[in-house]
Amino acid sequence: MNGPASYCDGIKRRDLLRVGVAGMTGAALPLSQLLQSQAAADAKGEKNDVSLIILFLQGGLSTIDILDLKPNAPAEFRGEFNPIDTNVRGMQICEHLPQVAGQADKFSLLRNFTHTNSGHGPADHWMLTGYAPRPGFNGSLKPNNQRPAHGSIISRMLGPRGSVPPYVCLPKMHNSGGAAYLGTTAAPFVVNADPNAPGFSVPDLAPPLAIDSKRFGARRQLLGQIDRYKKAAEIEANRGAKALSTFQQKAFDLISSPETKAAFDITQESDKLRDEYGRSSLGQSCLMARRLVEAGVRCVTIDHTNWDTHYNNFHVLKNDLLPHLDAGLSTLLRDLSNRGRLQSTLLVVMSEFGRTPRVNKDAGRDHWGPSNCMLLAGGGIQGGRVVGATNSRGEKPAADPVGPADLAATMYRCLGIDPNFEFFTPEGRPVRIVDGGKVITDVL
Repeated sequence: MNGPASYCDGIKRRDLLRVGVAGMTGAALPLSQLLQSQAAADAKGEKNDVSLIILFLQGGLSTIDILDLKPNAPAEFRGEFNPIDTNVRGMQICEHLPQVAGQADKFSLLRNFTHTNSGHGPADHWMLTGYAPRPGFNGSLKPNNQRPAHGSIISRMLGPRGSVPPYVCLPKMHNSGGAAYLGTTAAPFVVNADPNAPGFSVPDLAPPLAIDSKRFGARRQLLGQIDRYKKAAEIEANRGAKALSTFQQKAFDLISSPETKAAFDITQESDKLRDEYGRSSLGQSCLMARRLVEAGVRCVTIDHTNWDTHYNNFHVLKNDLLPHLDAGLSTLLRDLSNRGRLQSTLLVVMSEFGRTPRVNKDAGRDHWGPSNCMLLAGGGIQGGRVVGATNSRGEKPAADPVGPADLAATMYRCLGIDPNFEFFTPEGRPVRIVDGGKVITDVL
């Protein structure tokens, strides 16, 4: 259940955008352009101490069985799992998340969350961008069919810290994780590899971690020769060429720096801690996310599949998905807290939608946009709080519903970004960062 998969709509969740150092020679994201375009923000001292980790449980998290149980509902609604007490009085979650229950004082649950789309692609896009998909949305990466992902907004607004990219996706990039009209300079660096795999390395991080400095120096020399031939063929370099060369040099420094290598080298962690996170794709991705934000990355999006439990929902959750989530999430919360990083790291656990309150004939639950639940921690979020509620059968919020735009406004506020800020598309059309959402003050 942890590998690439097709969902019930038959669409393969592929990595359609691979971004890395190769971009400096014309493929994918040119890091030198990213550094150049964001230097102005650095020069102005526009800094923010809060980073964001999005744990996106792709496929549709059955929140009625996990974070918002209904033990008093009829059997066909309440399902097979029982609630257990957490370390916060009055807050209960699923019995199969006992370690997460012990960290409840560090997170809040947003139970009055809702939206109106129950299709994977459109709902994914709504959650990862804060914007409802346009009519005819088909999940393509064409800029006119997408809105920028949260990480791309953060990348453009705040720029990089030090020698690491501002926005990283792992173990792959979701179709809706890109920069859209913001362009390549706001696109993510994609790890494109499973941190739990033996011999894990980042394919697009050139040179690979095992290549020594002499070989890398040869590559730098080769690029210099190519540049000289190119310049010989040019009549006159444009005014910005000198500046671009400066940023190319900085990009080389970025990928060859000990800090960058260390950030992506998960083997530096002890076996004991790696075991506590869980030897799974989800667990090791959580550990990698902690390493990256500690190194200065502003936004890490973890795309974990497959939570699309139309069949055998309770068996799959109990025996496969929830043990990995319990280990990875609980250890991430504890680890961030122990290292003094929780208040400077906003953690958001989300899925594209919830699942149907009524159990289907295959012991599963189907897609359900009207009712969902978010878990938020750190970065200005008040721990140990339950905000909102669903009705007695978990069908919809009982009152005061909030949605993706409100969540986006809240995340940006925590990161020090004005939710009312406007970008301009290539056509010159102003587009607000947030689609009319309001900050959810009850969780702050």
